[in-house]
Amino acid sequence: MSKFMLGKKAGMTQLFDENGIAIPATVIECGPMVVIQNKTDEKDGYKAVRVAVGDIREKLVNKPDKGQFAKAGVVVKRHIREFAADEEFSLGQEIKVSDMFTIGDHVDVSGVSKGKGYAGVIKRYGQRGGPSGHGSMYHRRVGSMGANTTPARVRKGKRMPGHMGAVNCTVQNLNVVLVDGERGILVVRGAIPGPKGGLVSVRTSVKAN
Repeated sequence: MSKFMLGKKAGMTQLFDENGIAIPATVIECGPMVVIQNKTDEKDGYKAVRVAVGDIREKLVNKPDKGQFAKAGVVVKRHIREFAADEEFSLGQEIKVSDMFTIGDHVDVSGVSKGKGYAGVIKRYGQRGGPSGHGSMYHRRVGSMGANTTPARVRKGKRMPGHMGAVNCTVQNLNVVLVDGERGILVVRGAIPGPKGGLVSVRTSVKAN
């Protein structure tokens, strides 16, 4: 069975195991998802399921999405995502976090990382700085741009200052330490991408043994 979930990052905390060792953990608030569409091999060329989560006013939803929600017979939702799934779900079916995950599962969590704004190469890529003497005048700048006459240009991929963060990223193989279906809470060991309140998707880990 394919395991997946949509949720919001609620924040970080720590739990204690039976030996009294502190476990750093992230709490994910997982409201029940509703199924709005099943993708099939015959019609779409692949198998997947589209789900939605989060409350929103109907006036803020565009017409194509409104039609999809109406066809599924559910109220409009804020976020729509698609997950690969071999099995079919009934339209309008609610999926809770306790229906998908159990303690001990290994998951991959994807989200949009925190934006850091414009950053230099030391902060962005961890490069070392220039000489520290006051006369060097080259403390935190880029460094060599490459050879001079050949190729007489800056090669593609050169690490330079620019916008840092605010990109899709995934943290792999995190361990599920707590599942609360009544409150819609999933707790995983370690950190996940994004700020508090950021949307994250949770899937079965591709690297789990």
